Amino acid sequence: MFLRFINKTEEAIISLLLVAMTLLVFAEVIMRFGFSTGVSWGQEATLHLSAWFVLFGVSYGLKVGAHIGVDAFVRLFSPLVQRLISALAILLALAYCGLFIYGAWIYLGKMKMIGIELEDIAVQTWIADSILLIGLAMLSIRLLELLWAVATGRATGFHQTNEAEESMHLAEELKREVADQ
Repeated sequence: MFLRFINKTEEAIISLLLVAMTLLVFAEVIMRFGFSTGVSWGQEATLHLSAWFVLFGVSYGLKVGAHIGVDAFVRLFSPLVQRLISALAILLALAYCGLFIYGAWIYLGKMKMIGIELEDIAVQTWIADSILLIGLAMLSIRLLELLWAVATGRATGFHQTNEAEESMHLAEELKREVADQ
């Protein structure tokens, strides 16, 4: 139930961020090249929207298996050894996330204490940069979810995109299309 809520919320936020960023950039281009004007806060807003999009996208990419991985060496081993190597990799990734979350917590605390606002938008810096904490917490949740799947034997490692396999599949489809013509 909790993970389903997180999944839906994450997908909704990523969609909203992408739409907002696209519309803002589109409006800026039209205003700049069509009317020789623009909004002063457009570039800063786009920068922060893209940062939020990327850091939410990292955990979403892990969930759907969109990350590219190099596992040729790991696949040489038995499924049990693959699971052990994957568990070690996940634990190292969680340690990295922990260090990054700790650093983000300190940074955001200092920014809140100082009370600095963004240059062009009347928003506190710690609020705009809080995606550091949120994004890595989401990534940690995904890594813990994967660690549980590996520990219970439902997965042997990271679910990832196999570009070589996809390329071969696309090449075969193209051959069939050419042959049908």
